[in-house]
Amino acid sequence: MKKGVKDMAFDFKKEYKDFYNPPAKPGILQIPNMKFLAVRGSGDPNEEGGEYQQSITLLYGVAYTLRMSHKGDRKIEGYFEYVVPPLEGFWWQENLHGVDYSKKDSFQWISLTRLPDFISAEDVAWAKEAASKKKKIDYSKVKYFEYEEGLVVQCMHIGPYDEEPKTVKSMEDYALENGYRLDISDKRYHHEIYISDPRKIDAKKQKTIIRHPIA
Repeated sequence: MKKGVKDMAFDFKKEYKDFYNPPAKPGILQIPNMKFLAVRGSGDPNEEGGEYQQSITLLYGVAYTLRMSHKGDRKIEGYFEYVVPPLEGFWWQENLHGVDYSKKDSFQWISLTRLPDFISAEDVAWAKEAASKKKKIDYSKVKYFEYEEGLVVQCMHIGPYDEEPKTVKSMEDYALENGYRLDISDKRYHHEIYISDPRKIDAKKQKTIIRHPIA
């Protein structure tokens, strides 16, 4: 069968399986510096039409402007076709070590989607302006963000988001058994990567990568 353009596009999930397709049991790995689009906010992510849901719209508006840049006048040095990576999120609550899932309205968060290394801050600034002109939406909340996560314990959580605590507990136990301690702080966060689209799959089958920083 002849491959289409989409089949030939670079797919982060397929090329970096350690980062995007871990087993459903804890493991420890080192995460290098990565580039992202990011939107910061606060509040319950389940609020219909709320700040969190708006952040996703903003992220993908800029992400797909960059993805499709090669079809317009913007020629990004080193560009190659790629699949836009999955949505990610850093989550925390003030004065709390870890995450309390029963108090979603107190969440602070950074919504993220990864960028290829050839994308620069200048490219992101261009994409924000181009998307704003085309869609008549203010994309100023979208920021270029570089982050080196470092040493983490991670696991593929399968099931609803509200059942994450049992997966988190297994991760924490695994880290301690292997001589590490959790290192969540105001600079190192509870991290989730959303492999499944919750609008299209039964909650019991949802796949979410969970990462916690360790030392």
